[in-house]
Amino acid sequence: MGRIVVTEFVSLDGVMEDPGGAEDYRHGGWTFEIERGQDGDAFKLDETFAAEALLLGRRTYEGFAAAWPEREGEFADKFNSMPKYVVSSTLEAAEWNNSTILKGDLASEVAKLRDSASGDVYVHGSAQLVQALVEDDLVDELRLMVFPVVLGSGKRLFDGTSDKKALRLTDSKTVGEGVMILIYEPVR
Repeated sequence: MGRIVVTEFVSLDGVMEDPGGAEDYRHGGWTFEIERGQDGDAFKLDETFAAEALLLGRRTYEGFAAAWPEREGEFADKFNSMPKYVVSSTLEAAEWNNSTILKGDLASEVAKLRDSASGDVYVHGSAQLVQALVEDDLVDELRLMVFPVVLGSGKRLFDGTSDKKALRLTDSKTVGEGVMILIYEPVR
């Protein structure tokens, strides 16, 4: 049985919108303004190679599918070759290599994916999907790379949860210019 691991870039005020600058957000690319250092880069590379598959929402999938096939290097090779699952009720075709569309009930589809996986299935970005996964208690680990900046507006990671969700901090470290890596597990 696999695990669902959510990994996110967030600001101190919980904004996760457009960390790379590919969207039309006024603070787009905000993660590039703060150095995460060699340890932060190694953390992201290590977690990418630990992933068996990606689970993405439609918008994140479309952004990744437009960018990653054109990139080169070991990180890009891993992203492009691993299985990818996109949750969407509107997407008709998933053209990116090794992609499958998940339609229907989110909880049952993700439970089937988790049961069939032998390793970790990582979720990047995908705000709406992450919020639904948290709501349905389907997240096994939450990895936050918290950047020391307050953005004031934008899509927030935990908007819309209907109730309290208890988490236990399992690891933490500071990298680069004060970027915190925080790893949590749900308290069940």
